[in-house]
Amino acid sequence: MSPLRWDVLLVGFVLAVPVLALGLRGDLSTEEMMTRVLWCLLAGWIVVALVRFATTPRTSVADPKGGPVRSAPPEAAAESEPSPAV
Repeated sequence: MSPLRWDVLLVGFVLAVPVLALGLRGDLSTEEMMTRVLWCLLAGWIVVALVRFATTPRTSVADPKGGPVRSAPPEAAAESEPSPAV
């Protein structure tokens, strides 16, 4: 994933707004402000990566023959012994 994607830049900019405000107010020097803006870009990249990972649908695991993996057939489950009562 490129660090210069539009969603990464947007999240990085949103995270950098307080840093830019402190720089404009004079609380941070230009060097401190630019260092922190780069950290905000890195934080934006991490946030977007985590959100993309969390929202990506899981792929199903296929068996070696190429078909989807299925649980035990219903008749095999019916033939097994029931669990003892506690």
